[in-house]
Amino acid sequence: MAVAAVEIFGAGAGPAVLSAGAERASIAPPAPWHVVWTHSQCDQLVCDQLTTRGFHPFFPSMGAWSTRAGRRRLISVPMFPGYVFLNDALDKAAHVEVRRARGIAGILGEGWDRPAQVPEEEIQAIRQVVDSRLPTLPHPYLTEGRRVRIAAGPLAGLEGILVRARPARGLLVLSVHLLQRSVVVEVDWTHVMPV
Repeated sequence: MAVAAVEIFGAGAGPAVLSAGAERASIAPPAPWHVVWTHSQCDQLVCDQLTTRGFHPFFPSMGAWSTRAGRRRLISVPMFPGYVFLNDALDKAAHVEVRRARGIAGILGEGWDRPAQVPEEEIQAIRQVVDSRLPTLPHPYLTEGRRVRIAAGPLAGLEGILVRARPARGLLVLSVHLLQRSVVVEVDWTHVMPV
């Protein structure tokens, strides 16, 4: 008798594999997030190569105004230049396969058996900002400040550090602690509540 396997993707639970004739579903743990360090201007090249090899990279970008030949255009620039996030378990074979991609300087961590991991919450916050398409700018890295949560709008549920508040708008800083880099997004002051 042949046994078929079906993958079911739930909201945030990761893939669950169901087998025909099995009494219970075994749920695979979600893959950790790692950081790939790239050579200068090779971020997109590395992301494309890793996708082709079957990995799951995340390369966040933001819009920036550029003036060339007297014309202003909105172009896409990396949110964290020189880094690509990778959502895969890295055993020795996978580590070697990732390192073989052209343009990679290294994988952050203490070796192939102990790659550094980025918390899922930080990646989800960055994904939410990218998906909201709100104007985003680089910001100096912050570790301390007034922690707030967004209560409504496209960034609802997002936590960060409130830097400056004008009567109607405030700046919310999101940090990736492993990289010690931050980005800032402007939010509506009425949607902010202290944590």
